[in-house]
Amino acid sequence: MFDGYDSCSEDTSSSSSSDESEEEVAPLPSSLPIIKNNGQVYTYPDGKSGMATCEMCGMVGVRDAFYSKTKRFCSVSCSRSYSSNSKKASILARLQVTGKPPTKKAKVLQKQPLVAKLAAYAQYQATLQSQAKTKSAVSLEGFSWGNYINSNSFIAAPVTCFKHAPMGTCWGDISENVRVEVPNTDCSLPTKVFWIAGIVKLAGYNALLRYEGFESDSSLDFWCNICGSDIHPVGWCAASGKPLVPPRTIQHKYTNWKAFLVKRLTGAKTLPPDFSQKVSESMQYPFKPSMRVEVVDKTHLCRTRVAIVESVIGGRLRLVYEESEDKTDDFWCHMYSPLIHHIGWSRSIGHRFKRSDITKKQDGHFDTPPHLFAKVKEVDQSGEWYKEGMKLEAIDPLNLSAICVATIRKVLADGFLMIGIDGSEAADGSDWFCYHATSPSIFPVGFCEINMIELTPPRGYTKLPFKWFDYLRETGSIAAPVKLFNKDVPNHGFRVGMKLEAVDLMEPRLVCVATVTRIIHRLLRIHFDGWEEEYDQWVDCESPDLYPVGWCQLTGYQLQPPAPQTSRESQSGSSKQKKKAKSQQYKGHKKKRKMPVGKKPVSLSSLPMTGGVRRSLSGDEELTPPPYRTLPAQTAPEAFPPPSTSREFSPSLKTGN
Repeated sequence: MFDGYDSCSEDTSSSSSSDESEEEVAPLPSSLPIIKNNGQVYTYPDGKSGMATCEMCGMVGVRDAFYSKTKRFCSVSCSRSYSSNSKKASILARLQVTGKPPTKKAKVLQKQPLVAKLAAYAQYQATLQSQAKTKSAVSLEGFSWGNYINSNSFIAAPVTCFKHAPMGTCWGDISENVRVEVPNTDCSLPTKVFWIAGIVKLAGYNALLRYEGFESDSSLDFWCNICGSDIHPVGWCAASGKPLVPPRTIQHKYTNWKAFLVKRLTGAKTLPPDFSQKVSESMQYPFKPSMRVEVVDKTHLCRTRVAIVESVIGGRLRLVYEESEDKTDDFWCHMYSPLIHHIGWSRSIGHRFKRSDITKKQDGHFDTPPHLFAKVKEVDQSGEWYKEGMKLEAIDPLNLSAICVATIRKVLADGFLMIGIDGSEAADGSDWFCYHATSPSIFPVGFCEINMIELTPPRGYTKLPFKWFDYLRETGSIAAPVKLFNKDVPNHGFRVGMKLEAVDLMEPRLVCVATVTRIIHRLLRIHFDGWEEEYDQWVDCESPDLYPVGWCQLTGYQLQPPAPQTSRESQSGSSKQKKKAKSQQYKGHKKKRKMPVGKKPVSLSSLPMTGGVRRSLSGDEELTPPPYRTLPAQTAPEAFPPPSTSREFSPSLKTGN
């Protein structure tokens, strides 16, 4: 582990390869202390007192580390070469007088060709870095989780809260003070060198690191993704033959770095040796492109359609409906989403299904194996069970900020239920939606009142404030038995105020910066940073649409940053003009669901009208733009990659990979 600091080890090699002999050796700066790693010499600049210069190769290093009593040579190799080479005097003179490197014929300096190159390049790199300091003061465009968390003293939900995310079930005890080996960016060498750092703060996958030796000095602290390819457990450099080089800022703080590291690292924790392997394995996803699935029809929630897996990013699937010839009619969801099922699922439980016009599978497409889908809990429907007409409270899938008065419209097999929102249903039932009996999105009558959540009454219901007792009596209905609902509350680990990355389920292609603002048992209120509370969404603590901070960076998905203040103000100030312009641009715009509680609906979809106009989950049919927030100054992304900036819906904009 500490071979990188064995500066007294001697290189007994006395010959160079033929390839090395053809390389010119650059002049050596006069201040380059030595650190050796497995016999190979590396250097770092700006040495001070107690130094010596090798009379053979010109290497400058710590005097005590030099060979022989006279300290004239840095190694046995240089001592032997000096005594056997007749050209030493002319070569040394040329180095001292002209400052030019010897020619290819001057083979006397071939013993350390890599070191000479590193040393020659060091001063040049140091100059570039000093010039870059003035430029680095200019803030980079884009969102940075590290800056966002540091500047506001935020905390992030731990990775262990997300069992479906990479490393969610094998994160272990990675915490503050864990040591890792990382690239040393405070160095002038042209090759990648490493140093040891400790975790100061952990935010999801992201860690704030501080180089060993800086103690309480945070000037060079930096954020990185702990699952990144450049993060290694302590001991990796020694095993891989990589150099450990102290940061230039503190290189003279200690004279014996090996002793310092031994003292600091004794008893310290580091990453498991197989950490990178576990990361890689946890990012292998069983769903593959060309697989066929059944997924909810976003234009008619009551039925499913066949879709093809077009791409997989971090476990999120871009599904293209089978009948979409140009592959623009798509839908995003996680592979563990309750909205997707194996081929034949709809028929097996009695769910509505839209038959495809395509009579047979296209070449290369194949049905997804049923065992790959998320399993639902088995239930016993033989005893007391849900019945059609029973009342309950449910999260509206088209307005996830609202928990509404709802009715069971149909009981399917295997514990599945078709549910409708009272007062807002289409005449043909096309906006009924399917929840399983164990779904955390349905609640017994009185749930909202007990937990002080505002219940959304049926549209058009005028007897306010809403009272369940009166409503049940007026409608001649009964409440679904409390004992039938899912009352399991896992020890999820979420706390109010925690930051995370969350899918905007009204635009499921978008993953946004978000905050947990309220926790009711297993139910989380998710707020999208930078947007008003009316856009919040109720989500289960085990939802596959929630991710740790740094998930987008780890998987390559595009993260939507918080809306800037200027965008919010401009949106608010020009909302009337936007509404007027959109009403002129698009014909047949569907009306929003009116909410008696006096709040604007959040849905991105086309919400119901009287007369049986159907709702959709996406609102992209019939050129219908949803009433949703926008970032006016941003442009629409190109076709198919996950959108990078725009939160404005455009009927012509299709998402994809």
